[in-house]
Amino acid sequence: MKKVYLTVLASFLVLSSLLAQQKQTFAISDGNFLLNGKPIQIHSGEMHYSRIPQPYWRHRLQMMKAMGLNAVATYVFWNYHEVSPGVWDFKTGNKNLAEYIKTAQEEGLFVILRPGPYVCAEWEFGGYPWFLQNVPNMVIRGNNAAYLTATKAYFTELYNQVKDLQITKGGPIIMVQGENEFGSYVAQRKDVSLEEHKKYSSAVFQQLKDVGFEVPFFTSDGSWLFEGGALPGALPTANGEDDVVKLKAVVNQFNNNQGPYMVAEFYPGWLDHWAEPFPTQKPEQTVRQTKKYLDNQVSFNYYMVHGGTNFGFTSGANYDKEHDIQPDMTSYDYDAPISEAGWATPKYNALRELLKTPETPPVPVKIPVITIPNIALTKTVDLADLKAKINPVIEDTPQTFEQLNQGEGYVWYSKKFTQPISGKLELNGLRDYAIVYVNGKKVAELNRYYKKYDCEIEVPFNATLDIVVENMGRINYGSQINANTKGIISPVIINGQTITGNWEMYQLPMNKEPDLTSYKNSGKVNRPTLYQGTFNLNKTGDTFLDMRDWGKGIVFINGINLGRYWSVGPQQTLYVPGCWLKKGKNNIVVFEQKNKKIQKEIKTIATPILEDLKTETTQ
Repeated sequence: MKKVYLTVLASFLVLSSLLAQQKQTFAISDGNFLLNGKPIQIHSGEMHYSRIPQPYWRHRLQMMKAMGLNAVATYVFWNYHEVSPGVWDFKTGNKNLAEYIKTAQEEGLFVILRPGPYVCAEWEFGGYPWFLQNVPNMVIRGNNAAYLTATKAYFTELYNQVKDLQITKGGPIIMVQGENEFGSYVAQRKDVSLEEHKKYSSAVFQQLKDVGFEVPFFTSDGSWLFEGGALPGALPTANGEDDVVKLKAVVNQFNNNQGPYMVAEFYPGWLDHWAEPFPTQKPEQTVRQTKKYLDNQVSFNYYMVHGGTNFGFTSGANYDKEHDIQPDMTSYDYDAPISEAGWATPKYNALRELLKTPETPPVPVKIPVITIPNIALTKTVDLADLKAKINPVIEDTPQTFEQLNQGEGYVWYSKKFTQPISGKLELNGLRDYAIVYVNGKKVAELNRYYKKYDCEIEVPFNATLDIVVENMGRINYGSQINANTKGIISPVIINGQTITGNWEMYQLPMNKEPDLTSYKNSGKVNRPTLYQGTFNLNKTGDTFLDMRDWGKGIVFINGINLGRYWSVGPQQTLYVPGCWLKKGKNNIVVFEQKNKKIQKEIKTIATPILEDLKTETTQ
């Protein structure tokens, strides 16, 4: 009997798979989105595969389906896949984009693909590989031969992964966006003619067509920016437009006086920076706007329906008049309907009541949450001990990360002085955060966010000046995207004198968990310090590290970089997905940059803290 049951079950699964792969048609025609020739409204949510652990993809997609949505939109992050020049990874872990798209189809969702090449997304460098900045004569996001050669290579690699997943081939991909919010960039870069801008954006769309994409194309811009962003042959969609009359008027103007009408980024929350309040939106506001779209046959895509997490060094940055950089938080919760950890929020429940139909599946069971007894930290190592085993790069002047062929993490700059010097240390080229030491003693913290680029310093005879610099994430939005080098990018000046000769650069990319096995305890207060501990589990589940007693740094769990923490908040916890824990022994390593006190343990809690803003202390 069991054998018969298994045979029937296997047959059912095969049939389900065949039905899922059944070829359908999707088109934009006569002012409508047409699925198999019949008008359809797109009710989509944005969710990025790179911000969710691969074992949780299906759960999150099921959460979307249970909210009443029929599509998922995702950016494709170029720099997530081209890991070094000409080296591509579309297979390991979270990088398996094709598997994500197939899983969406299995869960009954269409897919809207947004490959950029520029994506913004509060993501490191807006999705661009950092090493593009080392290519001679390249101008990013411009009508530039070197740049367009690189984008063509990226689109070709991408297409090879997803070509059979277009709806024309039986897959779920129904639309592809070219470029992203390009109208904003046109407005920001008035030094470039509109004609030249259009040559570039047209070239991007042509490349997408040339590599083989054959589903409908679209653009997305603020409704007042269509002149710079819209292109013939691509449906213009409006981001953040809540006025339906205005939406329809501007789409008509740029789309032959017809629809369909879509808000490709409908914001149920907003992005979050370190050291700034966490923005929120009340559920009733999101529901009211959703109902307005439903009543007026406007398709939409919630950006974000589930934000997830900027694991590792993937978070980007903005800037404004008050701050030369505004680094994005590790949590990409976004006050979205589905929380960072995949929970149904009151916003989710309210939208589900509005959107669900008799066919809408039930809400999936919540992934278990655990707390862990306080984790003892048994090893404490001064970062200088790791530095001592690194061969430095030695140059007359400090080198940028890019000149050192390093994309992320930290660089320790060191300079020995044979003569005393004192006065103002000026580090106007700091990108982005530094702690300054003289003979191992902390002198100051400098920080691009606060526009703090100088301090008083006294360097005695036969002394060493050390400057440990952190890259807090490359800018992902605005005209400064073409000025995104990191480290120390201009001369170091003390008392008006440019300091040159025998600068030593020690590279600390932290792209893998530091191995502290061979090191003895050496950590000291006010020194950059690594901590290590282990803990045992009888069961696994999601949890949150409570970082309120810490300063600034990153945390590894079982070799995975969970991302940055910073005491200023408003984020005071780090999300630990239970799928990255294991029964038995687990390992944790913390790199603490400030180290105002020697830490003995690290704590976990069952709920995140994302709205606890604190005043920065630098001493």
